[in-house]
Amino acid sequence: MKNRKNKPQPRFSTSHTIFIVSAVQFLAPFMMSAVGVALPTIGRFYGASAVSLALVEMVYMLAVTLFLLPVGRLADITGRKKIFVLGVALFALATILLPFSPSIDIFIAIRFLQGIGVSCTVSTSVAILSSVVPKEKRGKAMGIIVACVYLGLSAGPTLAGLMIAWLGWQWIFFASVPLAMAAMILTLTQLKGEWKGAEGESFDWMGSLIYMTALSCLIVGVSHLESHTWASDLIAAGVVFMIGFSIFEYRHHSPILDIRLLLSNRVLAFSNIATWINYAASFGLTFFFSLYLQVVKGMSAQATGFVLVAQPIIQAVLSPLSGTLSDKISASKLSTAGMAICAAGLGFAASLDQDAQTWQVLVVLVIMGLGFAAFSTPNMTTVMGSVGSRHYGIASSLVATMRSIGMLTAMTITTLLLSMFMGDAEVSTATAPGFLKAMHTAFMIFALLSLVGIIFSMARVKQAPGPNRKR
Repeated sequence: MKNRKNKPQPRFSTSHTIFIVSAVQFLAPFMMSAVGVALPTIGRFYGASAVSLALVEMVYMLAVTLFLLPVGRLADITGRKKIFVLGVALFALATILLPFSPSIDIFIAIRFLQGIGVSCTVSTSVAILSSVVPKEKRGKAMGIIVACVYLGLSAGPTLAGLMIAWLGWQWIFFASVPLAMAAMILTLTQLKGEWKGAEGESFDWMGSLIYMTALSCLIVGVSHLESHTWASDLIAAGVVFMIGFSIFEYRHHSPILDIRLLLSNRVLAFSNIATWINYAASFGLTFFFSLYLQVVKGMSAQATGFVLVAQPIIQAVLSPLSGTLSDKISASKLSTAGMAICAAGLGFAASLDQDAQTWQVLVVLVIMGLGFAAFSTPNMTTVMGSVGSRHYGIASSLVATMRSIGMLTAMTITTLLLSMFMGDAEVSTATAPGFLKAMHTAFMIFALLSLVGIIFSMARVKQAPGPNRKR
């Protein structure tokens, strides 16, 4: 009876599910990239300090990362649709309140609330999609939603710039609410099912507390590594808490992170390691190229934006094709090839010097776009295909967490290298040689990381569950 209750109703269309999931997968990166562009304008509006503006972005990412795993597990127990609706509602409420914030402090607090809403939707949307879409069509569906992620990233800066110029920064938030509301209405009226892969099991509150404490220490510590002496102590505390969390979860009968599952499921474990490494190796590229084009090459911010948008556009266009291919050939092999392409792109990027041409930067971005498109969708398909429906929520939460931690790793490496080669100096024409040394070193490290990632990605090919041998 339990299985029958947990299945979606036959009359439910998978196209509705794909639209719902695509909408929320677009909104999360759009909100991050759009607000990043609007920060100077928001700062002038509130008279906010640079620290406060940094917190606007930091608390959003902190909330998203902190809640992904606990919320994913809670969704498996109480129902993924329930948590998804709660997340969309929370996101919509926070988004509509942000433009009316009376102070920057309240703006930051609501931004944290918005991040919690995003974590609820991200941790459940892919799990719901995996529950509804047949395995033989899942790759194509994953390709569509991954394309929407990249569309959100690429559309954010462009649309934000237009809205700030013609309507005001508040419209970044006003314009996002209708799409969120449409997703919620469709979910409530069309999604006639509920999925509780771990119904009846207890929720690990203590493990969640230890995990969130550990991750908070690590993220806050890394973010202040260059400005506060206590940051290294906080990072050390985070590592200790994370080790304690792993031991606690291994012994717990109903953990938020099933360590035993990771140890016994090489496909799941290695796919998540590959996710972490690929984002750690690739996320810093845009940061370095943005400064390289503007400071070293003297390009305007607008022209730089047009160059950098090449990568997410290629990823958005090719991700559905990559997803369709992953339904027909080995998804794990396809994602491994994608990581190899990224390694080649990073290797080429390490060769760029002060006299490099814009077309060479574009070549790197095109290669990275191809590599990421080949990696992301098949990798997600492999992750979701490596577990049963009972673990869909935790699997989708785990891979999203690995993405966030990968981004944090990339920026940590970037910050340390800039400090090593430039000290406290600003990036300018005078300090360009030091910046170029930091950039070259970073790209070489990133390329080596990609090679390590290829090893993990190849290792999972050797083992695949019976129903998903091709994965």
